[in-house]
Formats: sequence, structure tokens, C-alpha cells
Amino acid sequence: MKYLVTAEEMKEYDRNTIERIGIPGMVLMERAALAALGEIRKIMKKCRDQRKRVLILTGMGNNGGDGLALARLLAEESWEVEIWHVGERKKASPQWEKQSAILQNYPVKTGSKPFREEYTILIDALFGVGLSREVKGEFAQAIETFNSLSGYKIALDVPSGIDSDTGRVLGTAVRADMTVTFGFLKRGLALYPGCLYCGEVKVDGVGIGEASFFGRKPQMFCYDEDAESLLPPRDLAGNKGTFGKVVLAAGSRNMAGAAVLAARAAYRIGAGMVKVITPEENRVILQQQVPEALLGSPKELLQSLKWADVIAAGPGLSTGKQALELLRSLIFESSLPLVLDADALNLLSEENTFFQELSRQGAAGRRMILTPHVGELSRLMGKTIQELKENLPDAGVRLAERLHAVLVVKDARTFVCREDGTVCVNLAGNSGMATAGSGDVLAGVIAGLCAQGMEPFEAAAAGVCLHARAGDKAACRCGEHGLMAGDIIENMAFCQDTQRKEIRWTNGTRN
Repeated sequence: MKYLVTAEEMKEYDRNTIERIGIPGMVLMERAALAALGEIRKIMKKCRDQRKRVLILTGMGNNGGDGLALARLLAEESWEVEIWHVGERKKASPQWEKQSAILQNYPVKTGSKPFREEYTILIDALFGVGLSREVKGEFAQAIETFNSLSGYKIALDVPSGIDSDTGRVLGTAVRADMTVTFGFLKRGLALYPGCLYCGEVKVDGVGIGEASFFGRKPQMFCYDEDAESLLPPRDLAGNKGTFGKVVLAAGSRNMAGAAVLAARAAYRIGAGMVKVITPEENRVILQQQVPEALLGSPKELLQSLKWADVIAAGPGLSTGKQALELLRSLIFESSLPLVLDADALNLLSEENTFFQELSRQGAAGRRMILTPHVGELSRLMGKTIQELKENLPDAGVRLAERLHAVLVVKDARTFVCREDGTVCVNLAGNSGMATAGSGDVLAGVIAGLCAQGMEPFEAAAAGVCLHARAGDKAACRCGEHGLMAGDIIENMAFCQDTQRKEIRWTNGTRN
């Protein structure tokens, strides 16, 4: 996995590295400058403009100090270096002052504005992490001017003007071609819209690693390992019962497609058996589209619950009276692990007694996963979409705390939230997955993983990642414009290729 840190977390790890581990701040600053220099060298090998002219925009904090250290290193390599200071000198940090004093011995130009309109490389070292207020006045003007200049733009740590925690644009922001960030990936570099401003992101530890946590790990992470490693292990001597039984309450009259997609996804991800509880009108369609599935009517629900390992409810369910009674039974008549999606969430938002009962059951230990998109989350929490989008991970964690459940908050970036504050963010996927039925597929995937014995948070986090990776493979085959939900399911088969291992026998013994 890969960690994503807030500004507060990064400052703590930086401080721990300096004060508790003993690496001086000036050493970390030198390493940051060397990391940026290494990227510039790579760029210059492919750059047609070999004039070696660089402009470094600096503020008066430690990010500006990184820029000054980089200026010295570039001057040593015969670059024509110009430094553009913005801000009051009296507010300069101690490390900035030290770097400035050292730089007096090198041939660099310093001024309060650019000397030309075109450079080979432009370096943004204005703010760095921790910016939380709107950028105004001379700083906003400096960013606008910086963006207008010609040349390859590199931001140090975070593009100036981007909230490093949320990715929000604070009025205006640098549009970088590359961001070289230090220590760990900052949340705002991965979240929208900040990720649209940072270009290619390079992470360099500069000496700040997991040893700097001292027991306080970052609360957000993403998966960066192969999809195959996220799949649950298979029992070579298992059978269809071994790999889990899913009861799927899905579909309504004229809405069979959602049930089809969720059932197929649960099978494709490895569930052994799936029983779909759906109206009689859907029987023929399901038998044709998912012949592997077992079928049951809503009247058979309670008996089916005795057979199942996990319940999934919501895809295409509708919000009518029959759906309401079905959901009531799933909540009050069972203690099985529960995955709630789509219309089940809409019913939950309307029935306060359901909400209260689930909260009570969650506190008592019932395992539950809710998978709302932002609109459904808005109804569940009684907040506007705009309010929620200010900090979606935080909203997901707060609802997880209330229900003692796992929340999968679906958006351009999907967040899997646990009540202890841990968040897994998905960085895979593509715009083609914003299509009807994609959420139904995800619900089936998560239910299928739960049925195979994965704990709710791990099943949800792995499910979101596998769903997105399959979507990316599907987009490679049919394009983002042409991608359909069924394509995601078909490409899940490719996620499991490496699970097939050669079996060798010697003298009747398996090796």
C-alpha cells in the first residue's frame, strides 16, 4: 500500500525526523533540492531547449528554502538562475534565511518579478503544504503571472494554491507539468481537482519514512500492488459452499438488469453460490443471463437467509412497499453481514427506525457495508452535496462512526471509510465507469468478497480497487466512451490470471 498524508501528519513526521531521529532540517532540505535536481536532469535529456534558463518562484517559508537550495545546485551546474521572491522578508523562516545566506556566494539573479517571459524550467516554491486560506493580492498575481510564462513548470511538494489536504483550489493555483513531493504523497495531489494541477507526480522520501511515524501512521492509504494480490486465497480442496453463499435482494419489475449485473459480478469475483431474491417477472431474464444463479421470491427470503453467508440488497430494488418490507426483514430478522446499495440506501434515509436499528446492531458487532454515491450520502446525512464535497473522506468516517459500519463513498475518487478514521482511497478507474450499472457491479463484487471470508473493510477496499482495475482494462479494449457496466465484469477474469499455477506431480505426490 501507499500512504497519503495531511499537512498536519507531514509536519509531525518532518518534526519527528529532525527532533527524534536526529536528521537536521538543513539535510532534509538539501535532499529535497537534490531530488528536484534529479528530475530536472531527466527532463533536460529529452528537452529540445538546452539553454538552461531557470526561474524559481519562492515564498518565505521552508518550501521557499527548498527552492533556494535548488537554485544553488543549479548554479553549480552552470544554469542561468533567476529567483523571484514574493512576500515579506521579515516573515522568512530560519532555514530560508540560512539558504539565502549561502546563496549569496553563487551567481544568481534575484528580483521581485521575472526578468523574461520564457524559460527552460520554472520552479514553484511559493507555498508548499499547509496552505488553507484563499490566495489573494500579490500572491495570486504571482501565480497568474507564473502560469502565463513559457517553460516546463515543476512544483515543489504541492502546486501553490492547492489545499494539500483536500485538493481544493484556493482561489487560484499553479498548473504544473510535474510535482516533486517529499516524504509521502499528499492527499491533495491525488484528489480532485488538485490532481488536475500537479501534472506527473514524483515522490521522494528524502529521509522521511515509516520510522518517522512513531506509532502514528497516516490515516489514508491506497493500494499500489498487483490486483491479484488483493484476491482472497482459494482452498484447493474447496467446493462451491467453501467459497461462500450470497443472498442478493435485487431487481424489481422492469429493473432486472441491476440484479443480473450484481449477481454476475459476485460470481466473477469468486463467490461459490448466489441466490437472487427478485420478483417473479424477472425469473426468465435471470435464468437466461445468469444461469448459474439460484432464484427465490420475496416470500422465500427468510428461509434463504438461513442458507446464506452474506446479504446484499439494493440494486434495482425500487422504493415501493414490497421493497420496504423486504429490507425490514433483512435488518430485523437477520444478523448476517450486510451490504446495502442503491435503493436500499434510499429506503434507509427515509426510515429512521431502520437507521437506528442498524446503528444498534453495528455497535453490537453486526458487520455492515454501505455503498452510497454522493447523492445518496447527502440523503443519509441530511447535508447538501456541496457541503459533503468539501471533505468527502471526513463525511464518510462520520457516518461510519454513527452506524459502526464501513462506508464506501463513491465519487470520481472513491473512499472506503472505517469508524476508527482509516480511509482507503481508490486512485484507479476512469470516466467510462460513470455509467449505468457500474455501482451494481461493485455491490456484487464486495458481496462476493465478503462471502469468501474477507472482513468488511478489507472486502470493500479490495472490491473497489479490483472493480476499478477491471474498468481500466475494459477501457483499454473499448475506450472510455464505449465502456458499459458489463465490460467491467468481463474484465474481472483477467484480474485472476496469476492465480492459475502449474501443478506438478512426482511419484503420485503433488508439489
